[in-house]
Amino acid sequence: GRGVPMASYGEVEYSAVEARIASLLEHEGDFVAAMATVACELHHSFGHYHWTGFYRSLPSSALQGEGPMLAVGPYQGTHGCLRIPFGKGVCGAAAQQRKTQFVPDVSRFPGHIACSSTTQSEVVVPVLDKSGTVLAVLDVDSNLPSAFTKLDRDCLERICCMLGQRHWRSGLT
Repeated sequence: GRGVPMASYGEVEYSAVEARIASLLEHEGDFVAAMATVACELHHSFGHYHWTGFYRSLPSSALQGEGPMLAVGPYQGTHGCLRIPFGKGVCGAAAQQRKTQFVPDVSRFPGHIACSSTTQSEVVVPVLDKSGTVLAVLDVDSNLPSAFTKLDRDCLERICCMLGQRHWRSGLT
């Protein structure tokens, strides 16, 4: 397996990952480059992260009359869903509610969208800008049941908060 096996990591490992991400993004001004870097760093740091990536909020000009929509962004893992409407599945719920979705068993989540048949647990964290607009959601899936802990959620929320509060010069549309 890749990275640190589940249950043998802690705050020290997460702090090191957050420090690497902060260092890598220190002078980066492009949101897409930042999302790609975060997805790669997280995916290769923890063995229980089997799909790690972002779904971007599409601008209203790209929607062709549809409601608010997420489109797959930078990720690591097998193919993801290409588009997810706000309010649909775990990612859409995180975007619509603007709050983290912590799902130990995806089969028990009403309306779960099975982008991968192997996913058993999932954490999705919205990336909100300073005005509360959803820029993206960070989706982390595991093929293991109940793979994620409060520590995972807290770290992912800190990273998404950092991404949302930055001033990005490009990559938002």
